[in-house]
Amino acid sequence: MTAILTQPLTAAAFAPFGDVLELKSQPDKLINQGLCGRHHDLAEMDFHGGRAGISLFDAQPRSFPHTLDMVERHPDGSQAFIPMSQTSFLVIVAPDQDGKPGTPLAFETAPGQSINLHRGTWHGVLTPLSAPGMFAVVDRIGDGDNLEEYWFDTPYTVSRP
Repeated sequence: MTAILTQPLTAAAFAPFGDVLELKSQPDKLINQGLCGRHHDLAEMDFHGGRAGISLFDAQPRSFPHTLDMVERHPDGSQAFIPMSQTSFLVIVAPDQDGKPGTPLAFETAPGQSINLHRGTWHGVLTPLSAPGMFAVVDRIGDGDNLEEYWFDTPYTVSRP
């Protein structure tokens, strides 16, 4: 197996694959009588044929080392993963190389971070690192097959540095 080490999730490192959703140093504006900071429009949601939907995912926690043998992508819509607790999760993405995934990258979120994967981005499955694994997911709801899987001939092992 080929080894991959995780790195902290940053907006700059993740930009080719999607958006990092997190609080800014200052909100865009205060609402609700000044008691709530609105951090506005943090993701580029992109849907082809269909509509945005909100689902709840309840995923089993995983541990390190993590075996990566498959990635998937959604050609018709972006996909946002928003944890419903202040815990970290593992995000694996890969660049597209002629219709197949290239060498994967692994990011570990900080508590309070969420992600939005751009439409067509190769990515690993939802991988919480502790319980509960509850996530709100915003993605495309509509007709047609919006899932493509790729199984690696040789799995990767993902570990912390």
